[in-house]
Amino acid sequence: MKIIVTGGAGFIGSAVARNIIKNTQDSVLVIDNLSYAGNLASLAPVSDHSRYRFAQIDICDAEALNAIFADYQPDAIMHLAAESHVDRSIDGPGAFVQTNVVGTYTLLEAARRYWLSLAEDKKADFRFHHISTDEVYGDLHGVDDLFTEETPYSPSSPYSATKAASDHLVRAWTRTYGLPTLVTNCSNNYGPYHFPEKLIPLIILNALAGKPLPVYGKGDQIRDWLYVEDHARALYKVVTEGKIGETYNIGGHNERQNIDVVNTICDLLEELVPQKPEGIKHYRDLITWVADRPGHDKRYAIDASKIDRELGWKPEETFESGIRKTVEWYLQNFEWVNTIKAGTWTERLGLTK
Repeated sequence: MKIIVTGGAGFIGSAVARNIIKNTQDSVLVIDNLSYAGNLASLAPVSDHSRYRFAQIDICDAEALNAIFADYQPDAIMHLAAESHVDRSIDGPGAFVQTNVVGTYTLLEAARRYWLSLAEDKKADFRFHHISTDEVYGDLHGVDDLFTEETPYSPSSPYSATKAASDHLVRAWTRTYGLPTLVTNCSNNYGPYHFPEKLIPLIILNALAGKPLPVYGKGDQIRDWLYVEDHARALYKVVTEGKIGETYNIGGHNERQNIDVVNTICDLLEELVPQKPEGIKHYRDLITWVADRPGHDKRYAIDASKIDRELGWKPEETFESGIRKTVEWYLQNFEWVNTIKAGTWTERLGLTK
């Protein structure tokens, strides 16, 4: 099987590519425009493999997409290319509309054109798998419930609104044109190779540097944390075994308040790196309360029973095992961290101007 992974130099996309090369006999072509969050160093473990290829392409470039589809002749598309940081979407929503909406439309049309050219047996086997987020569902604050595949959409941020739009486009291309698509919506991912502006890597790296650990509001926002390698396994299950036209929610069954996540990281660092920066007695002393993000959703939580029931997937990592692996990975991989341009992710984003 030949799979194109868009956004494959990003956090989740690179985990998907590494998983496919390591654990299957399939081939992978990574497509990525190598924007600020795309990093080929995240693909270093598989970059020399004979079943791996890379092409620097923007998903808004229809001509380049048509050419690469014709050349590579994929059996499936796993679409992860997206602008994904909520704070960045507040400061600059236009880029999110362009990539997440226009880019998804352009990719769908290139995939449809290619799919229509296939022989009937190849056409029946083709899959377009769109990877999305639980943030499209909105906020569970005050509701003792979980997001299911039937939860109505109610996005809060420019990021989640553009992802909701892309989900609707994908489903429309199945309903209107018959393109064989699947959609997955996942909870918050964490793990190795995570871009350092996101909460968990930011806290790890700031703590090691003796910098403030910014926590929004009261830190009582609740997220369901999903280890990225568990997610990569789930995505491969869906693209190879999922039913056309279906949606599968993917979660880690690990709800935690943000402040509890920060405290857990601080406590792990006390154990693993007891020698602190000068003047720091405890890592928790670095916690700094900052103004909350505008429109910040209070709680997300996924009901992942459908993918368990129909495809037999469950997360292997608990939050305790996954966060320890994550902290240890960052401690052992400063060379990867240093490939990220200094200063591009330590500033506070998401403050309306």
